[in-house]
Amino acid sequence: MYELKFISTEAIPSALDKAERYRLLNEPREAESICRDILQADPDNQQGLVLLLLSLTDQFGRGCDVPLKSVQNILTRLHGEYERVYYAGVILERWGKAQLQSGIPSDTAYGWLREAMLCYDQAEAIHPPGNLEAILRWN
Repeated sequence: MYELKFISTEAIPSALDKAERYRLLNEPREAESICRDILQADPDNQQGLVLLLLSLTDQFGRGCDVPLKSVQNILTRLHGEYERVYYAGVILERWGKAQLQSGIPSDTAYGWLREAMLCYDQAEAIHPPGNLEAILRWN
C-alpha cells in the first residue's frame, strides 16, 4: 500500500504554480490533488483554497461527482468579503452552465445563472481598487 507524501511549506509556491498549470492543461483532478497537498501543509493558504475551488468547479458537468455544497463550503474559509461573494458567483455560474449541459430544464439553470449575476453585482460594489473581475464576469 502506498502512503501519501507531504510537502513542506517552502514547496508551496512551486506547488501553486503546478496546480495552476494543471488547470490550464484541463486536468482539474490533478490540480485538485495538488491543492489538497498545499492545504495539508498550510490549511489557511488563500491561493490554494481559490485554486481548489476552481479545480472543483472545473469538474462540474464532466461526469465527476463534485457536490455543489462541498465547493460552497470552501467559501467560508476565504478571508475577504469580496472573494467570498465573487467566488460564490463563479460557483453558481459554473454550476448553472453544467446543469444546462446535462439537460436540466433551462428555467432551472437560469435561476443558478441569475444568482451568479447577483453575486457579481454585489462583488462589484465592494471590489478592491483596480480589480475588474466581477465586471468582466458580469459582462
